[in-house]
Amino acid sequence: MDQKLITDAVLVHNYIKGDESALSELIVRHKQKIYSFIYSKVYDKDLTEDIFQDTFIKVIRTLKLGKYNEEGKFLPWVMRISHNLIIDHFRKNKRMPKFDNTGEFSIFSVLSDSSLDVEKGMIKEQIEADLRRLIEELPDDQKDVLIMRMYNDMSFKEISDKTGVSINTALGRMRYALINLRKVIDQKNIILTN
Repeated sequence: MDQKLITDAVLVHNYIKGDESALSELIVRHKQKIYSFIYSKVYDKDLTEDIFQDTFIKVIRTLKLGKYNEEGKFLPWVMRISHNLIIDHFRKNKRMPKFDNTGEFSIFSVLSDSSLDVEKGMIKEQIEADLRRLIEELPDDQKDVLIMRMYNDMSFKEISDKTGVSINTALGRMRYALINLRKVIDQKNIILTN
C-alpha cells in the first residue's frame, strides 16, 4: 500500500501497536512544517533541532504511555507540544526580562500590549492562561472583583453596585486579590514576562 494513502491516525495506531516504522513515516511527513514553525520562533538552527527532537521525545513518551486520545489531529497536537517547548525555552533562559510586580496593577499590563510580534504573542497567550489559572485559586469575593475590574473594565463604583458592597470593600478585595496573586507568583517562582 502506498504510504501517502495511510492517514496519520492509522500511523499513530500502528506505532502504538509496535510498528516503529509508522513513527518514522509521521516524522518524515511532518518534519518540514514542524521544523519551519520552530525555526520561525527561535531563529537558530541548533536550537530548532534540539526543540524538534524534544518534541518527538515527548510525542513518543505520550504515545507509549497511552495518553494520546485519538481525534485525528496528530499534526496540531505535535505543533502544540513544540509551541509549549518553545515557550519553556524562552522562560528558562529568561530571554524576556522578568516581569516586575511592584506596581498596583503591573502584572496585568502585559495583557494590554497591542503591538506584539509572533514570539511575544505566544508568550502573552501562555501568560494569560497561567494568570487565569492563578486567578481561579483566589477566594470567590476577590476573584469576582478582580475579574470585573481587569477583564470587564468596570469601575469600582460599578463593582460596588453589582456586588452590593461598599466601594471601600471592593477596593479592599481588589487589593487582597493582588497581594494573594503576588504571593502565589513568588511561592511558585512563576515568571511573568513581557
